[in-house]
Amino acid sequence: MQRLLLTLVISAVATAQAFADVRIYSSPGGDVATYLTFFSQVERSGERVIIDGPCYSACTLVLSTIPRGRVCVTRRAVLGFHAPEVIGDNGRHYHSQSVTQAILASYPSSVRTWIRRHGGLKTSLIYLRGRELTALYRRC
Repeated sequence: MQRLLLTLVISAVATAQAFADVRIYSSPGGDVATYLTFFSQVERSGERVIIDGPCYSACTLVLSTIPRGRVCVTRRAVLGFHAPEVIGDNGRHYHSQSVTQAILASYPSSVRTWIRRHGGLKTSLIYLRGRELTALYRRC
């Protein structure tokens, strides 16, 4: 969780509904389980998520966890998707088609469609930004 807090910069801003906003300024990603735990807590809290910069790799699981109506993006928002890397019992890193399919299936259908149109989840990042992003998520 410490790594997540170091890479996922958040800020809480009080609102009239007594909720806070979680703002993602820059996140290179990291351990999937850590991000899912964090975003699950945010989901239960009712907080809104503002993507205000790069959100790569495991950070994009925010789209799998937080309802669309509670996610907005700024002009600086960029989402970077890739196939997940699995670490085996022997410590070796590899890519698993079944894990990749599970991650892909977790995204909302509009995001899955965009990913497929851009060649699917591969080892290299594909970037969702600008008009393509604001066609899927509202601007803050």
